[in-house]
Amino acid sequence: MTSLFTRVFKRFLVLLLGGIVVFVVVENIFPFLDNRTPLAFALFATYLVTAYLLIPSAFRIFRLLYHPVHLPLYCITPDGFASDPVNIALVGSRQQVILSMELAGWKLADPKTPLSVLHQVTYALLKRPYPSAPISSLYLFGRRQDLAFQKEIRGGIGQRHHVRFWAADIALAEEFESHVRFWHRFHLPSRDHPHASLWVGAASKDVGIALIRHNAQVTHMIDPDTATERKLIVKDLRKAGRLAGRRTIPVYRPLSLRNRAWRGSLSSDGYVSICELR
Repeated sequence: MTSLFTRVFKRFLVLLLGGIVVFVVVENIFPFLDNRTPLAFALFATYLVTAYLLIPSAFRIFRLLYHPVHLPLYCITPDGFASDPVNIALVGSRQQVILSMELAGWKLADPKTPLSVLHQVTYALLKRPYPSAPISSLYLFGRRQDLAFQKEIRGGIGQRHHVRFWAADIALAEEFESHVRFWHRFHLPSRDHPHASLWVGAASKDVGIALIRHNAQVTHMIDPDTATERKLIVKDLRKAGRLAGRRTIPVYRPLSLRNRAWRGSLSSDGYVSICELR
């Protein structure tokens, strides 16, 4: 009975916030822009304000009232929606992770700043590669990724391999300490590196462009098969001679997630490869 009430209450809050956004747009935003600009520009500007400001703000208010509770099997978007499953982990220092991934052919993503986003848009319009383009923020352990890497797919517009890593550090977890401890259950430090850090990662592959289902923002469509991306990273690290050891273990049952992209989904076989770096 409590679970049913929670679901009904949650849906009521979402409906209420959605109604408020629609009311503000119809009564204020669009009339204001339509009276001052051409119709085409007014419609486009209304879309930008609604998709990138009003709806995200409404969902952030909703997340203040309702906190999703789940095991740390996947990272989430800034709005709290399920995203890429955790499927790989690296054991080593921050410097080892960066060096190993770059030697394996992966580029460290630039920080997301107004300038780097402008470069990303410019390069996309000019159809030029941007190997270290910034990657959107996803959250695990209550914070955005600590490191992100990507690998280009030649000739593919909007396509790339990418992976985000979070340091599984209890000191950084705050109220998410139990999530960090969940992953440390599978971390077995070696005798040679007893104090090496554990970096939990989510690897996936962009295969095109899509719209986000709940706010109509432009985003990447993700290949549902995340296990193949895990195997690619292991293969690249081994080929670069940076893999000192590797265990691929089941940590949870196979799962399928509805991706935030329209008609998108993600699947995981429940396995995670824990790679010790040289």
